[in-house]
Amino acid sequence: MKTAIIVMSDPKNGSEEALGRVFNALALAAECKQKGDEVAVVFNGAGTRWPAELTKLSHPANGLYNSVRDIVQGASCGCADVFGAKSSVEACGIPLKKDHALAGTSGLLSLRRYIAEGWQTVVF
Repeated sequence: MKTAIIVMSDPKNGSEEALGRVFNALALAAECKQKGDEVAVVFNGAGTRWPAELTKLSHPANGLYNSVRDIVQGASCGCADVFGAKSSVEACGIPLKKDHALAGTSGLLSLRRYIAEGWQTVVF
């Protein structure tokens, strides 16, 4: 089984819902990894702000994030530009993806690629 987990929730809106979404995304990633599935976590949209939060030792999902860090494939470069997260994504060691060229952007992470390659996609 191949599962692509796409995190789009915004940690800056301060809601418990955003924390719940990223926590469940990481929990699904951990379960898939434990079962031996092929799994990828990517950050898109306002979700590109999450790596900076999740790497904080004080964050409640830090341990869970660290347990799946090896399957984080990247963050959308164009989205990170728009949401002011480019430097923090780079500082966290997350690759900035721009495999979808789109006019007016620095390039986006291609979500279509996962669909075309038969991945199950789950958006949080």
